[in-house]
Amino acid sequence: MKQVTPAFLFFFFFAFGNLWGQEFYIAKDLTAENLFTTNCEGPVFDKNGSLFVVNFQKDGTIGLVHPDGKVELFTVLPEGSTGNAIQFDKDGNMLVADFSAHNILKVDVKTKKISVYSHTDQFNQPNDICINKKGQLFASDPNWKEGTGKIWRIDTDGHPVLLQEKMGTTNGIELSPDEKTLYVNESVQRTIWVFDVDRKGNINNKRKFFDFPDFGMDGMKCDKAGNLFVSRYDKGVIAVISPGGKLLREIQMKGKKTSNITFGGKDGKTCFVTLQDRKCIETFRSETAGRNF
Repeated sequence: MKQVTPAFLFFFFFAFGNLWGQEFYIAKDLTAENLFTTNCEGPVFDKNGSLFVVNFQKDGTIGLVHPDGKVELFTVLPEGSTGNAIQFDKDGNMLVADFSAHNILKVDVKTKKISVYSHTDQFNQPNDICINKKGQLFASDPNWKEGTGKIWRIDTDGHPVLLQEKMGTTNGIELSPDEKTLYVNESVQRTIWVFDVDRKGNINNKRKFFDFPDFGMDGMKCDKAGNLFVSRYDKGVIAVISPGGKLLREIQMKGKKTSNITFGGKDGKTCFVTLQDRKCIETFRSETAGRNF
């Protein structure tokens, strides 16, 4: 039997010890409570690794969240506008779903100039958005009063294309890692639907992906393996569902009103979750990075 040398042991524990000691799926506070409003939502990272979240201190603002949990005001949206979700285009511009003024706004992060990127009178209230590599946005558009919803595609010139209507209260929306599948959930109806996406960004072959028996749903994100991380509003968990539609786990958060989630950190394996009851951000570590990493 070959003797194991101290040098080998040192290398082994250096290489794998941190992995063994890492706590996955354990919620921790990033920020203090009550820094955001009850519309705390829309966490997103830019290409420089900066985290932005809507409705810092008061509605109609966007906050910049530092790694130590401190938050500062990044910008104030026009009067009457309230952000609900953020994505960045390939040029680094911030695209904001503005639910109260029924717009998609564009924010130049350098000058902080704000303009209307997309608008149609057919919008109910743009809610959540995801973006593909071509720069096309996909937006959920619920009508909470009527319990109905739509799905839109916003092309790179800002032109809105209605993809689907007469759905339930469309809310969380996300693309698969290969961008060939679009997931959309209906909060009130507790159903997640899945569509095929073609090269032009059109959707077809609508089919049911998953049903929950209780509580609501909000924002969703995919990891690189295609697992869907779903914010379970009022239950206080993030549900992880495999691409095949199997519930893999539920990650318990400290708050109950989990509104949205994003992947970030240096390796893309830290999840950042907005909590509307605690008005703060919690984090946990995942074993797999987000789809954009």
